Amino acid sequence: MKLIFIRHGKTTGDVEDRYGGDYDDHLTDKGRTQAQEALEELKTKNIRLIISSPLLRARETAEILAAGRCPVIVEPNFKERNQYGIVTGRIKEEVAMETPELAEALRDYLNTIEGAESYQDFRNRIVSAVNNLADKEQDICRAIIWHGGPMRVLFRDILKIGEIGKIGDLAWVEIEGDGKNFKIIDCRRI
Repeated sequence: MKLIFIRHGKTTGDVEDRYGGDYDDHLTDKGRTQAQEALEELKTKNIRLIISSPLLRARETAEILAAGRCPVIVEPNFKERNQYGIVTGRIKEEVAMETPELAEALRDYLNTIEGAESYQDFRNRIVSAVNNLADKEQDICRAIIWHGGPMRVLFRDILKIGEIGKIGDLAWVEIEGDGKNFKIIDCRRI
C-alpha cells in the first residue's frame, strides 16, 4: 500500500495570522501556485485517488492536484483539530491583547479550551481514519490532503518518529506499508 499525505497550501488565515484549526479559509494565490508546483513534483507518483479533508483549503488543494486526472473524495475524519475553540478564526494578536492567559494556554497542544476538541479525541480520530485506509484499495497510490495537526499525529503516533519541526505549505510524505508497518519513501518541506 502506498499513501502520500499532503498538507494544504498557504491560506488567507495564515496571511491574516488567525487561529486556524477548523476555521474554514481559502487558499491564497500563493497557495494555489504552491499546489500547482506540487502537482509537478508529484507527477511521477501515479496517484489514482485523492482523499481530502472537508475544509476549503484542503479541498481547493485537492482539486488542483487532481487536475481532472483522478477522483477526489472527502473524508470528514481528516479535518483539522478544533484546537482553538472559542477563538477559532480570530486574529492572534487581538486575542493576546484581550486575554493573554488564554493565548499562552493555546501554545500547548495538550490544553483544551472551551469549545475545542481534546488532543486525545483528535488523535484517536486521525489514527482510526488512517488505519481505515489500510482496509481499502491497497493496490493503488492514494493521496490524502489534510493539515499540519494530522501530519503531526502521523509522525508522532502512527510512524512513531516523534516530534517534527516546521511543516511547510504543501509539505508531503510518501509512505509504504502493509497496514501495520510503514516506512517513509520520500518527503518534502518537513
